[in-house]
Amino acid sequence: MYKLLIVDDEPQILEGMKRTLDWEKYGFGCIETSETADDAISKAVAIYPDIAIFDICIGKDRGYEAISKLNGLGLPTKYIIMSGYNEFEYAREAIRCGVKDYLLKPVNRSKLQEVVEKIIVEDLHGTLEGTSDVNLDPVLGVRYDSLSKLTNHILLTVKTEYEQNITLKMVAEQFRMNGTYLGQIFLKETKIKFSEYVMAYRMLKARERILSTDDKIASIAHSVGYSNLGYFYTHFHAYFDKSPSEMRR
Repeated sequence: MYKLLIVDDEPQILEGMKRTLDWEKYGFGCIETSETADDAISKAVAIYPDIAIFDICIGKDRGYEAISKLNGLGLPTKYIIMSGYNEFEYAREAIRCGVKDYLLKPVNRSKLQEVVEKIIVEDLHGTLEGTSDVNLDPVLGVRYDSLSKLTNHILLTVKTEYEQNITLKMVAEQFRMNGTYLGQIFLKETKIKFSEYVMAYRMLKARERILSTDDKIASIAHSVGYSNLGYFYTHFHAYFDKSPSEMRR
């Protein structure tokens, strides 16, 4: 399980960076954020992050100065700098601190993904076996650009609301369509019922959390939309042919 620290003095940037990548997919079970350099140093010393992403300017402080202090403490962390400034002096100071890369804001998702994957393989000696093509649906196994705009909208709705009590009727109301008709369209194009897709997506998210965190199974079940733990165990075993505890072992 990897640990990640994100440092920026703007809360909205911190939240955005937490959502930019599917960190759990890469094995990050612990994600901490800091809005000040002093707090970042304290948290880094406390958790020893595998990767830390620092903004170049944290209030009146400089991200590379905080990184230099952490280097002096001997932390094995790999650092990424992000900045809204395309200034050579900033980049040069970051390079002196041994940062792995220097990303300009707004951070490009593909570039961040590339840097993170490179660090995992080359520096953390990990693998990318648990990752998948971001353009490939994890349940259907087909590329999103091969599906209709309507179906892609439905899939996106599931991915943003699977933690809730999502139903076909609720989704149909969002699109101002008849639920039965929408279900037929979805089934015809995906070859799977809407309810089966939701269940499968929840199972995949549950597996990610079981393998990358130490959270209790009941907590994981609730986080993927199951209020009834018995139903969760039944669906999980039927989908993976093993129990959550067996999966974790």
